[in-house]
Amino acid sequence: MTALAVTEAGPVPMPVPMASPEDDLASRFAAGDEAVMEAVYRRWAPLVLSLARQSLGDGAEAEDVTQTVFLAAWRGRHGYRAGRGPLPAWLVGITRRKIADALSARTRRTDAAAAAAREPDRTPGPSYAQDDVLNRVDVTRELRRLPEAQRRVLCLTFYGDLTQTQIADVTGWPLGTVKSHARRGLLRLGRSLVGEAPERAR
Repeated sequence: MTALAVTEAGPVPMPVPMASPEDDLASRFAAGDEAVMEAVYRRWAPLVLSLARQSLGDGAEAEDVTQTVFLAAWRGRHGYRAGRGPLPAWLVGITRRKIADALSARTRRTDAAAAAAREPDRTPGPSYAQDDVLNRVDVTRELRRLPEAQRRVLCLTFYGDLTQTQIADVTGWPLGTVKSHARRGLLRLGRSLVGEAPERAR
């Protein structure tokens, strides 16, 4: 409808403000328009990724946080209210919470490693240390041989300290798919490592 202004000469049409492209994206996103999700990601992912990199100092971890942010935003889109602020500000709020979660997980891993280092029974002798290094090399090499999906799930599990539910959130895969990749990856990894054990013993 065209707005009218009443003057002495009679009603005069008034221009109606047009919604900005960003406002249109935000309203369609909040309404659950799946077709707009990719556009929202392209538009604001650089902002989220930049914030995550600044706070975490790790590019790969920042990328995982970025994926988690947009997945959380999509699932919680009904909580977005345009009247409370623009969509990018809302995304920044989610980003800060996810960064805090990532830093907390990092702290837990650091504390666990420090606690293990303080235990005298865990102090490795020369031969144990050598075996440990060889094991790490073997695991890293075998992980690289896994199919990409299995490798990603296991890396997020071992190095990212994520649960399978969290991995499903990060990757966007169904939880059953994550469990399947983890199970197959572990079986394949175990067979590869066990198969090489006798060879090393010689």
